[in-house]
Amino acid sequence: MEFKIGRINLNAVAQGVGGLVFGNDDQTAAKEDRYVERCLDRISNGVLAEDRHAAMTELQSIVAESHQAQLAFGAMGFPVIMSVLKEERADVEMVRGALEILIGALTPLDSAGRLKNELQPSLMNSDLLSRESDNISLLLSLLSEDDFYVRYYTLQLLTSLLTNSPHRLQEAILATPRGLTRLMDMLMDREVIRNEALLLLTYLTREAEEIQKIVVFEGGFEKIFAIVKEEGGSEGGVVVQDCIELLNNLLRNNTSNQILLRETVGIEPLISILKLRKGSAYNFTQQKTVNLLSVLEAIRLLLVGGAEADAAKDVNRVTNQTFLAQNKVLDSLLMLGVESRWAPVAVRSLALHCIGDLIARHPQNLDAIVRKLIGEEPHAEPALNAILRIILQTSDIQESIAADYVLKCFCERNPDGQAILTSTVNPQSSISAHDVLDKDVHIPFGSMLLHSLTVCESENDLEICCRAANVLSHLLKDNLQCKERVLQIELEASGPSLVASEPLLHRVVKYLAISSSTKNIEVEQEMGSQDLYMKPIILRLLIIWLADSPSVVRCFLSSPAHLTYLIELLSSPTTSIFIHGLAATLLGECVIYNKGGDGSRDAFMVVDAISQRIGLTAYFHKFEAMRKSPIFASSGSKRQLSKPPSRSTSSEAVGPSDIPDEDQNGDDGGGSLKLDHPLLHLVFDPAFVNFVKHLEPSIRESVVDLFSHPKNNVSIVPAMLEQKNGENDKDYIARLRLFVEKQCNEIQDLLGRNAALAEDLAKTSGRGEMSADGSGSSGRDRVQVESLRRELMESRQRLENLVVEKTKLESEASTYKQMVGKIESDLKSLSDAYNSLEQANFCLEAETKALRSGKGNDLPDLEAVRADAREEAQKDSEAELNDLLVCLGQEQSKVERLSARLMELGEDVDSLLEGIGDEAEAGLLEEEEEG
Repeated sequence: MEFKIGRINLNAVAQGVGGLVFGNDDQTAAKEDRYVERCLDRISNGVLAEDRHAAMTELQSIVAESHQAQLAFGAMGFPVIMSVLKEERADVEMVRGALEILIGALTPLDSAGRLKNELQPSLMNSDLLSRESDNISLLLSLLSEDDFYVRYYTLQLLTSLLTNSPHRLQEAILATPRGLTRLMDMLMDREVIRNEALLLLTYLTREAEEIQKIVVFEGGFEKIFAIVKEEGGSEGGVVVQDCIELLNNLLRNNTSNQILLRETVGIEPLISILKLRKGSAYNFTQQKTVNLLSVLEAIRLLLVGGAEADAAKDVNRVTNQTFLAQNKVLDSLLMLGVESRWAPVAVRSLALHCIGDLIARHPQNLDAIVRKLIGEEPHAEPALNAILRIILQTSDIQESIAADYVLKCFCERNPDGQAILTSTVNPQSSISAHDVLDKDVHIPFGSMLLHSLTVCESENDLEICCRAANVLSHLLKDNLQCKERVLQIELEASGPSLVASEPLLHRVVKYLAISSSTKNIEVEQEMGSQDLYMKPIILRLLIIWLADSPSVVRCFLSSPAHLTYLIELLSSPTTSIFIHGLAATLLGECVIYNKGGDGSRDAFMVVDAISQRIGLTAYFHKFEAMRKSPIFASSGSKRQLSKPPSRSTSSEAVGPSDIPDEDQNGDDGGGSLKLDHPLLHLVFDPAFVNFVKHLEPSIRESVVDLFSHPKNNVSIVPAMLEQKNGENDKDYIARLRLFVEKQCNEIQDLLGRNAALAEDLAKTSGRGEMSADGSGSSGRDRVQVESLRRELMESRQRLENLVVEKTKLESEASTYKQMVGKIESDLKSLSDAYNSLEQANFCLEAETKALRSGKGNDLPDLEAVRADAREEAQKDSEAELNDLLVCLGQEQSKVERLSARLMELGEDVDSLLEGIGDEAEAGLLEEEEEG
């Protein structure tokens, strides 16, 4: 790249670029522009080295302090400075000064008092410098210089470029031969340069997959762990944090790099950072906490799996789980997440998340955590019990969610593990609240869970009950045997009751009603609206419990109050829309999974209650409203892992920001509610959201089918119309009269319903749509309209399919027609050719017959033709012979001249020509013999 150095009219620059961008065309700006111009002129055209060095120092000072000077430098200074870097490498002081000037030109200055829409000169200068890839190559070549400050300033300059123009710098580094290699070599340089190079590589590898691969092949893993060990592991400073952040950039969503880590340095160096040193286990500084969080994030990156369709990522995840378990990472994670109660909450929570990822869908690791004991004998307890105790006792929501995540991963696709934990769910009246809180008291997992689930009513503490209910939902999910096992648990009836015991299912529904009571609502308003997550958690447990289990549905409907309460919950105007949706889903399960034959508890009874108390339109609207709610929609996709804290966020990593901000309120139809509560995301996880979405069509179909085909409430037995033996006429007539009156009442009821349906249907056709609350309608008209609409849509779809098929057939027919036309044309051409051949054959046959009959006297004389041919050939031979004789004469004359010349030179010509003729004759004889 050639730089042209010349003078520029700085007044035009100041009035043009500076004036338009900054609105500053006063005398001060023009003065600074002229000053920058003079400095650049002294640098480029100066004679004395001292004057040039002084000009470099003066330019550096003004560029580092003035926006206008940065702007003026960007207008004309880059060619001068880059020429110094390119042509004057021997003058180290000039190279240092040039680099410092470039750093100052790319460093943002304080913009206080300036307009927000003003262009920053540092950004513009970064764009100008990075626009030419040769500039980046030139800067990278400076990393090979011996001078310490040249390398240091070059790294600082590249970091500034990366901050303002990351993509261009990445492309230029990839295009520069050995560009990344020079940067990797800086990791082995002096500490200051090493730290700058480390920071630069951390920024470069955040999103550039190609750079990540090159860094790994250049020995990135070995150098990272060497620096971490040198700096003291987790006890080290911010350099350790930068190293682990660089490691995370290399591992994030990069399967090939994770494989290289396993096959080169291994996973043990990473796990060793988690091991706390003796004497420092109780000392957690802020930097140590950030370092541990970064290492735990690296563990999670190794354990995160891809989509189910991505088999390669899933295999890599399982392999990483195996390698980590073989290196005893579970012991370190349990120490940080469960045993070290003095560790910061953020560290404990992330360690618990790592435990969940480590055991998820891995049979060997699931068995390992079952065998793990926490603490020392004789007070050691199973690890799962300790994790359950954290869920029930901790005051931090994030830690409770993390511990719950471990049990969720343990129960997912693990029916044997669910059965083991469920088998311990037995009521023990001897357990007290103090025993549950005391870790030295050995209580089975299920007994601890059941006690926390049932004792809360007397202590007026429903939050612990909700946490226990969420754990119970993990034990019951997709496991019919566990559902039946827990359904058989009988509890002592609480309060005055006619029965001595009640099923656990009924107690859970009672807690749902208590959480909605007026007294509890007042308490919730004082405590911060616990209603936001308590009722959803209990409803989620009931939905999972009733799913695909007719016996549980039958037990649930055995109490008439349950159905009444659910309908009241659906009709409440103060309840949030997602609670409405969950209650509607629970009612729908009472329809689709209802196999009971008892008329008072069958599916039609539930549907009839819905139609009478709510209306089908309003009932179906509950599903639509929940599906459109922000919390339901945002939970439909899997959330990505959060990135580890960087230098700018390290101070916040262990502070109050660990708990999501709950100041943002949202209105979902049930009042102003905090939709970003972490427990709501725990309820509406992707698996549960997808389950409800797939359940909704079945509920709609079953409800519509029952309304379209209602069962007969009365079965007319012919014996009822006949007089019984021994029955007098008066009693017989009275019995018939009662029967007829009953039939009339039923007919009147049906006529009333039909009239209401007709009226609502007329209103629906007039308005085009029913009101959302379903007022004035029993709902059957909506069913009929929806049935007709569905049939219309199906007919329309069939018609569209037929149209598409017709179009396709017409296209195929047109293609076949074209093929037929082409074939006909080819046949016609063949026919014409055949006819011409027939004519030619006929003519040849006629000539042949004429020759055979002696009529071919007009043929030429063959002897005369032969004679003419001989004569012509003789003429040609004579002409060729004459030409050959002429050539021989010319050659003879040449031979005579050469002979005379040789005689003049004193040579014996006869002796030279002796034998030449014999050799020629011999050659001719050989040719004749070969011929």
